[in-house]
Amino acid sequence: MSKSVEVIRARAGDAPVRLGLILGSGLGHLAGAVQGVSIPYADLPGFPHVAVSGHNPNLVVGDLEGVRVAVFGAREHYYENGNPAAMRVALECLKALGAEALIATNAAGSMRPDIRPGDLMLLNDHINFSGLNPLIGEKTDARFVPMTTAHDAGLRAALRASAEAVGVALPEGVYAWYSGPSFETPAEIRAIKILGGDAVGMSTVPEVILARFLGLRVAAISSITNMAAGMSDEQISHEHTKAMAPFGAVKLEKVLRHFLRGF
Repeated sequence: MSKSVEVIRARAGDAPVRLGLILGSGLGHLAGAVQGVSIPYADLPGFPHVAVSGHNPNLVVGDLEGVRVAVFGAREHYYENGNPAAMRVALECLKALGAEALIATNAAGSMRPDIRPGDLMLLNDHINFSGLNPLIGEKTDARFVPMTTAHDAGLRAALRASAEAVGVALPEGVYAWYSGPSFETPAEIRAIKILGGDAVGMSTVPEVILARFLGLRVAAISSITNMAAGMSDEQISHEHTKAMAPFGAVKLEKVLRHFLRGF
């Protein structure tokens, strides 16, 4: 981790980062809005090896709306190599660079008829439907991370206020993490609905757990790309996800820019 921090500081400067942002499928163009330096993950020891189309494996460090940010253009998903802690070094670097908070974004399928493709959903909680955990193997008692307030109330309130200010609907809901890479069956979706899930996806929960372990405040937003399996006649696919994500990304950028102006 220290070597990666040295590389980042050598290329992007020593000024502390205030906020990290993880970009989900089809949302990578937001990194281009940052005025700063782009560093390939391949140049950063311990950073994930991302091999999912629709992701941009670069770390961009610089200014966005007057705030020093570190934007992760890609994440490694559990389904790529079977490692739920794949983003640990990246988030440890974020903490070492001075960040106090993380906002994670993802593409997700909705299980609520009032949240449709192209909409956003602010996570107010999550369900670890996969049963996996990135802290398995951690030797210290710090692994026993309380998750009651994992999705920070203050950050959520600020994001809701920003969404209202820019005229973007931002309903809240519970996100369920499914390991992937295959999509869920209709029966699995029915089970997740019974458990209280509102949207389902293949990421984010590991990063939320890791961020809380590191003492970062966390908020997360889903860009809804499809209705979950069995809830519509649409054909769910990764290509469909990438095609639909930009519709939510336009709204997400508006919300995030306004949020950062008050951060």
